[in-house]
Amino acid sequence: MKKLTVELENCYGIKKLNYEFNFEKRNTYAIYSPNGVMKTSFAKTFIDLSNNQDSKDIIFPEEITKRNIKDENGQNLMPENIFVVEPYNESYRSNKVSTLLVNAQLRTQYENINISLEQKKTELINLLKPLSGLKNGIEELIIKAITKLDNDFFRAIARIKGEVLDGREPEFVNIEYKKIFSEKTDKLLQIPEIKDKLKDYILKYDELLSKSKYFKSGVFNQTNASTIAKNLKENGFFKANHTVNFISKEERSEIKTEKQLEEIIENEKKEILNNSDLLKIFNELDKKIVVNEELREFRDYLQSHIEILPELSDLEAFKEKLWISYFKSHKDSFRILIEEYETGKSQIETIIDQARSESTLWSEVIDIFNLRFSVPFKLSVGNQDQVILKSFAPVVQFEFVGSASTKVVNENDLMKVLSTGERRALYLLNIIFEVEARKTGKIKTIFVIDDIADSFDYKNKYAIIEYLKDIAGYDYFYQILLSHNYDFFRTVSSRLDMLRENKLNTDKDEAEIRIYVEHYQNNPFAHWKTKLNTDKTMLISSIPFVRNLAEFSGDEHVFGKLTSLLHFKPDTDAFLVEELENTFKRVLKDQSKLTLDDPTKKVTELIFEVADEILRNSNEKLNLEYKVALSIAIRLKAEIYMVTKIDDDSFWKGIKKNQSNELLVKFKNKFSTKYTIIQILEQVNLMTPENIHINSFMYEPILDMSNHHLQSLYKNVSTLNNI
Repeated sequence: MKKLTVELENCYGIKKLNYEFNFEKRNTYAIYSPNGVMKTSFAKTFIDLSNNQDSKDIIFPEEITKRNIKDENGQNLMPENIFVVEPYNESYRSNKVSTLLVNAQLRTQYENINISLEQKKTELINLLKPLSGLKNGIEELIIKAITKLDNDFFRAIARIKGEVLDGREPEFVNIEYKKIFSEKTDKLLQIPEIKDKLKDYILKYDELLSKSKYFKSGVFNQTNASTIAKNLKENGFFKANHTVNFISKEERSEIKTEKQLEEIIENEKKEILNNSDLLKIFNELDKKIVVNEELREFRDYLQSHIEILPELSDLEAFKEKLWISYFKSHKDSFRILIEEYETGKSQIETIIDQARSESTLWSEVIDIFNLRFSVPFKLSVGNQDQVILKSFAPVVQFEFVGSASTKVVNENDLMKVLSTGERRALYLLNIIFEVEARKTGKIKTIFVIDDIADSFDYKNKYAIIEYLKDIAGYDYFYQILLSHNYDFFRTVSSRLDMLRENKLNTDKDEAEIRIYVEHYQNNPFAHWKTKLNTDKTMLISSIPFVRNLAEFSGDEHVFGKLTSLLHFKPDTDAFLVEELENTFKRVLKDQSKLTLDDPTKKVTELIFEVADEILRNSNEKLNLEYKVALSIAIRLKAEIYMVTKIDDDSFWKGIKKNQSNELLVKFKNKFSTKYTIIQILEQVNLMTPENIHINSFMYEPILDMSNHHLQSLYKNVSTLNNI
C-alpha cells in the first residue's frame, strides 16, 4: 500500500477531517494532537471499520456520517487489514495467539497416532450404545465413573484393563444404564428414608444368601448363576453330555440338562427373593417410589430386575460395574484398542515432551516482553504441548521470583497486586501477540496506535518505542501513531527516523480538524533567534528563553529584569524595547548586531499588540511562538488587574516567588463574591505555567494547550474590568 486517504464527517465528534497519508518513503506517521482534538475519535472510527461496523456521532446521532478510508487505488480498506491499539483495554486478548505455537511436523505425528485410536474408540463406544441404552455422552460417563475427575478416556480404560480381561463373564450385561441412572433417580436414592430401606434390604438379602443351599455371598449369587446358565446353554455344554455338580452341606446334585440347571437356579432365587421379610422391605421401598409419577419407569424396571437392588447402595461402584460388564461383552474390541493405545502411548509421550520443549514464535514473544519491559514477574506458557498438539487455547503463567522461591499465580490474582503501569505493560503483551501473529502471516496491516505510551515510566516508554521501531522494519506494516504527549511524539519521530512530512500536528475549529506537517521539526529557539528583529511574536516568545539562559549562566541582574516582563513588577511598565535589545545582546552572544524597531516603546505595550494581532488571526493554526506570546500576555493582564484591585503596594512588592498564586489567594480573600472573575483568574493560574523553560519537557504544557482556550482566556482577561 502506497497511500491511505481518510475522509471523515460526524464520526465521534470529528465534524470533518480529510488527509492523505503517503507511505511511499516511510511507513510510519506520528501525529501530535492535544487531548480533546481528535485522537480517540480517530481511533474509534478505525475500530468500527476493523469490526465491520458503521461509525456515528454519539452526541448528534441525527447528523449524516461519512467514512471513506481507501488505498491509492480507491479500494476500501478491509477490516482484517486494520488493528487499533487503544491506550489500555484490560479485557483485550488476541485471538491469533495459538498461531504462534504451531509445529506442523509434531502435530502431524501426533494426529497420525491418534486418528487410528480415535477410530477404534468410536467403534467400541458404538458397540456400547445398545447395551447401555444411551446414544450420546457415553465417553464422558465412562471417564467420570472410572477416573472421577480425569478427562482422559484412554487412561480410564487402562485402569480397568485387568478387570475387563480377567476371563470372568459379564455380571450385569443385561442391565441398561439409561433405565437406572438419571438426575431424578440419583436424587431419589440420596433421600435418607430410601437409603435406610435399601440398607435394611441388603442386610436381609445377605442374611438369606448366607443361608442359601447353593448361593454364596460375594462369590456365587443369583446374577452369577443366571449368567453361567446362559453361557452353558449358548455353548452347547449339555448337548455334549457334560454335567454340573451343585454341592451343598447336605448333598451333591448332578445337573445333566439345561432345564434342570434353570430350575435349580430359579428355585434358589425364589426362595430368597420371595422371602416374606425381604418382600415386606421391598414393598415398603416400593411405596416410597411409587408416589412419584416421574419415577414410574425406574420402579417398573426395578420390579423386573429386583436382583440389582443391593447394588443401589453404592451408585458409583455400580456404574463402574456396568461399564466393565459392557466392555466384557466386547472384550475383543476392547483388547485391540487398549493394546494399540499402550503401543502408541510411549510415542505420544515422546512427542509431548518434544512439544513442551519446542522453541516457537510464542517463546520469542515471551522473550521480547521479559527482556524489554520492566514488570515484577516473568512470563511462560503453561500448556504449550496442548496448544501445539491439540489446538487448546494457550495459558499464560506468571512467575514471581522471591528471595528464596518462585511462585506461579493466575491472572486474576495478578491483577490485584499490579500497579496501573504494570497492568498496562501486561496489556502490551497481548498487543505484541497480535502483532507477531500478523507478522507470521505477513498480513498487510494499518496500525492505528492511540497514546500507547501514556502512564508508563521512561524505561517501559522507551521499550515501547523500540518495539514500534521493529514494526516499522516490515514493508507490509504501516503505522499511524497518535499522542498528546509532545515528548513522546518528538522521541518516537526521531527514533523511527521519520521524514519531515511524516511528523504531523493537528488543529481544530468548529468546522473541521486539520492535519498539517509540524512547523518546528528541531529546536524552535534556534529559528526564533534568526527572526528577533523581523517577527515580533518570536521576539516576545524568546523572552522566557533568554531569561532562563541568564539564570543558568548566573546573570541575576538580567534574570530579574526579564522576570519583570513575565510578571507584573514595579518596574514592568518602565521596561522599554531598547532595554530588551541590550539585554538580548548581553545574553545571546551571536546577536551583537541586533537592532529592534520602536526602541522607546514599552515592552508591555508590544506584548499586548502581539497578542491582539494573534487574536485577530484566530483562524490560523497557533504555533508554539503564538501560544507562548499569548500565555505571557494573559498572565500579565491578569496580574495587572489583581494588583490594581488589591491596591496594597507593600504586599505586592513583598512577594518573592509564586507571584500569580499569591495574588490570586489575596484577591479571593478580598473579593470572595466575585465568582465569575475568580473563575477566570483561576483558569489563568492553571493554564499559564509559572515558568517557560528552554527544556522541551517544560514547554510541552504550552503546546498541549488548546488554541481556542488560550484565545478565549485572553479575551476574558482583557475584559475583567467590565465584569
